[in-house]
Amino acid sequence: MPRFHEWILLAYFWYTAAIAPFFLPHPGHAVLLALAVTAFLAVTAQFNYARDWAPLALILTAYREMDWFAPLQRDYHFELGWIEWDRVLFYRWGFQGAVEVLGPVAPAFLEFTYLLVYANGPFVVAALYFAHRRDRIEPVLTVLLLGTLLSYALFPFFPSVPPRELFGASDLPHYVSPFRRLNLFLVNGYGIHSSVFPSAHVSSAFSGAWALMLFVPERKWLGRGMLIYAVSVALAVIYGRYHYAVDSLAGFGVSLMALAVGLAIRRVKMLRVK
Repeated sequence: MPRFHEWILLAYFWYTAAIAPFFLPHPGHAVLLALAVTAFLAVTAQFNYARDWAPLALILTAYREMDWFAPLQRDYHFELGWIEWDRVLFYRWGFQGAVEVLGPVAPAFLEFTYLLVYANGPFVVAALYFAHRRDRIEPVLTVLLLGTLLSYALFPFFPSVPPRELFGASDLPHYVSPFRRLNLFLVNGYGIHSSVFPSAHVSSAFSGAWALMLFVPERKWLGRGMLIYAVSVALAVIYGRYHYAVDSLAGFGVSLMALAVGLAIRRVKMLRVK
């Protein structure tokens, strides 16, 4: 019997198969992927520990699939509105100056936190093992997957490109650390081109924090540390021009939906936590 978070994965991939005819010239590819994911989950369900980690591979698969939904033509109407809000944040409210007030220290830190996003899922699962709470893998992965996949699910409806690409050198950081160079190498070489709204980096980081806070409360430092990290990511994506401010805010909003589901699960299961 599939775990609840595995049902979420199945629902997501079959959802993308259902909307594919409206976006893709060859929608059958999305159907084949959904079938492959269904078979993959059926196989990994037979292996206890592999079942804990398999969903993390499917998060990457879901991310790469979204590149299929990149539009052939764009009018940039979303981005032209969003950049105006960013410039209010950057210059009227002094966001960029505040980040750079100590020179390269904060910019390098934010780029480092952005780089760590790729380890978000593995860290959350490993934290459960560390805390001897593997029995709570299902609700934790449910919150994490919801917070990530809900963002991906919206990508086809908000086609957009990041500000660093569309607006060139405008508003870019004044400090370029080794972490930024590595981030740019990764996003330019392996990123997708369908959408940046909402920010799945932000929604995933906050959802990981909510999951640990809800289901591993006896290790408070895990959840609180993850929350501090998520706030840093929310700032990093804006400062580094990987996302618009509205993307970051929307990603946080998506994570709140995952949090609401997590609260409902904890209430229904009546987990006895201290």
